Amino acid sequence: MAKLTEYSTNYKPMNLYRFSLISLFTISVFCSCNPSVEPADLVLINGTIYTANKTNDVIQSVGVKDGRITVLGTNEAVSEYVGKTTKVIDLNGMVATPGLIEGHGHFMGLGFNELNLDLLDVTSYDELVKRVEAAARDAEPGEWIRGRGWHQSKWDNSNEEMINGFPTHEKLSAVSPDNPVYLSHASGHAGMANAKAMEISGVLPLSTESLSEIEVEGGEIMRDELGNPTGIFNERAQILVAKNIPEITPQQQAKALDLAVQACWRNGITGFHDAGVDRKTIEFFKASKEQEKLGVRLYVMLTGWDKELLEEWYKRGPQIDSIDNLLTIRSVKLNCDGALGSRGAWLLEEYTDRAGHFGHETLPMDFVLETAKKGLTNGFQVCAHAIGDRANREILDRYETAFNEFPEAEDTRFRIEHAQHLHPDDIPRFGELGVIPAMQAIHMSSDRPWAIDRLGEQRIVEGAYVWRSLMDSGAIIVNGTDVPVEPINPIASFYASVSRKTLKGTPEDGYEPGQKMTRDEALKSYTWNAAYGAFMENETGSIEVGKLADFTVYNKDLMQVPESEILDTKIAMTIVNGNVVYENSEL
Repeated sequence: MAKLTEYSTNYKPMNLYRFSLISLFTISVFCSCNPSVEPADLVLINGTIYTANKTNDVIQSVGVKDGRITVLGTNEAVSEYVGKTTKVIDLNGMVATPGLIEGHGHFMGLGFNELNLDLLDVTSYDELVKRVEAAARDAEPGEWIRGRGWHQSKWDNSNEEMINGFPTHEKLSAVSPDNPVYLSHASGHAGMANAKAMEISGVLPLSTESLSEIEVEGGEIMRDELGNPTGIFNERAQILVAKNIPEITPQQQAKALDLAVQACWRNGITGFHDAGVDRKTIEFFKASKEQEKLGVRLYVMLTGWDKELLEEWYKRGPQIDSIDNLLTIRSVKLNCDGALGSRGAWLLEEYTDRAGHFGHETLPMDFVLETAKKGLTNGFQVCAHAIGDRANREILDRYETAFNEFPEAEDTRFRIEHAQHLHPDDIPRFGELGVIPAMQAIHMSSDRPWAIDRLGEQRIVEGAYVWRSLMDSGAIIVNGTDVPVEPINPIASFYASVSRKTLKGTPEDGYEPGQKMTRDEALKSYTWNAAYGAFMENETGSIEVGKLADFTVYNKDLMQVPESEILDTKIAMTIVNGNVVYENSEL
């Protein structure tokens, strides 16, 4: 049991949340405030509270004042801090942890995924076509139809004509002749367009120009044997279609933000690492913070696609929100290869299921080195997307070169986002260089059944989703979902971390079971490790006196229940800054 410690503070409360989502009450029999101590604003009692501190203490009760944790320990010890105005929540044996932190996702993408067609649960191309057909019936002629989440490797494709593993656009185009359609792959690294969208983009009708000149470096327009575009745009070729899609309206943007905040709260998420944001979205986040609409602690990565934006921020320096801890901008996101599902991940050896194809280098490695150096000299963390083994190696090489050139740079915490498939020789380099692998355990659960077709057994076993090997090297793993690539549900990612199974519970022993995390490790990957990955471990990530009062409450003890019951665990309550922002009314 953790030692009870008193903590007094002069921190200014944020007073950002004015919600009455739960009926909080004062338990008079528990009220025995010591007149010599300042009463808490909020107390949680009768819980199993996992602190995720250095010694993984488990406590019963915690007290909050002005948005900070002031006391913790037993019910009896914390009772001294309950006064007449203290709000007391009786957890009645339920479990609480530090507020969960999404370690790699796309915040506005989460919101827009709820506004547009959500295709994550589609199980066949025909089902996708039916959803678009329904949307087209409700749309005005010429109105764009957008969606995201399809993944051809998870479909029943037995009746489909496939080219390079993808369907062709004809069925889609037939049900949407008057509306341009663009549907992003679950990974975000490819997209499917109908004929109308390709006409607007100049790819159709087929011409000599469309065959020879309309190409994008670092991308691919999928074509059949006659040169006809199939409707699939891989990696940077997506620009050809995306540039024609109407800009988002302020009303749509505001709605998407609200939907994203609500989705985070429903899933116990109190912090979010936003992996790649442009200048307009940054300004929108700033305005939203001033209007007290953020609701989730955002750690924002500047998009590396906009070099002018980076140069502006290098001159300006990091923006570290040390008062409200709601909006910090101190890192750069570089997209260096594609995804495994679209065969865009950059590999050292060819794809097992596509001879002669090695994926895509979507960003020059010279720019990675330049950005690493400028990050070190201007106080910015660099976070590079790398899924394939070659991309990971090339980035580690550039990081190492930059570290050697600027040995005086300390506590850099450079990251590789995904680190999904590694060459065995590169696994120990993460710990040696202090590079953080920001991985998404749910990708193993979703992708492993078909990823073996891309890489073959040897490469899968030796270097894919190797959490244990990376931790043994000394690396600190940050977990997450890459939402909207996967649903934001942290319980699913926790389950994948400790079981190495699909969400259907297969295989019985898990894929490569030697790479499992323990439950303590999985919890920390979503709390303290994630806070560390954002330089916020002194503010959040564990339940300790002085830290921000962010908590996630569950209806089951996911640290103790049988593995088969983990996925039945529900978020019961989410608390941000000492305010209850979500209560599950169904429990």
